Amino acid sequence: MKIPTTTGWLLFCGLMLNSVTAYALELKGRLEWVHKVEMRVVENGVVEEVNVTTGQHVKQGDLLLRMDQRKQKATLLEAKARVARAKLGTDDATRETTRTQELFDRGLISEEELKDGELKTAVANTESESAKADEEAAQVALERSELHAPFSGIIVSNTAWKGAVIFANQQKDPIITFAPDDQMLARVLVTADVLRHYPVGSSAQVLVNGDNRSGKVYSQGVEAVRIEPEGAIYELDIIFKRDPKELLRPAESVKVILP
Repeated sequence: MKIPTTTGWLLFCGLMLNSVTAYALELKGRLEWVHKVEMRVVENGVVEEVNVTTGQHVKQGDLLLRMDQRKQKATLLEAKARVARAKLGTDDATRETTRTQELFDRGLISEEELKDGELKTAVANTESESAKADEEAAQVALERSELHAPFSGIIVSNTAWKGAVIFANQQKDPIITFAPDDQMLARVLVTADVLRHYPVGSSAQVLVNGDNRSGKVYSQGVEAVRIEPEGAIYELDIIFKRDPKELLRPAESVKVILP
């Protein structure tokens, strides 16, 4: 049963609730992303490579953007060298401790000298752990100079260009906005009475480009988007799977059928 698109449909929805099991509500809605991820860089630098454009589909793990990595790579090399030096120091301290223990067991050195040797080993081990921590931090800094797709989806927006200078603490807007597009939301506006009859998980149908898709109630609005004479109006989101061969965009009109 088709509902008028004017505000009178709200009153009609309320009247139909008493017989909701016998009649379906057909509501006009719009498409929305299930969610979006706003991506930024965490270090100052110059954009070296941009591999995506707005509207492009990418797979999980694909490289989206790379900053100039010379500084991060140099820091990582220095950290690796420190780890190597620390290992040499640890190995040398371990050998020295073994010799000191042998001399102590033979009664050739005092217990104080033995403890000095053990202390040197402990210091060497501490230096080794510190060097490894610096190497890990340098590796993380290098990885953060690149942006990769956290999941398969579509590039919603891209404001980065090769050669652009990025200041991490001055990024008001995201560099890349990314969204999954294997699923989308059909959003309709309903009264609180209608909302109560369709909890999260309830079955629904979405008419997209003439095709009927099975969906489920994904979320219910908590705060009213506006107040009408018939009552408060809330958002009701229906999630459904997108056909891989089609391109759906937010704000496109769809119909939602609530059984």
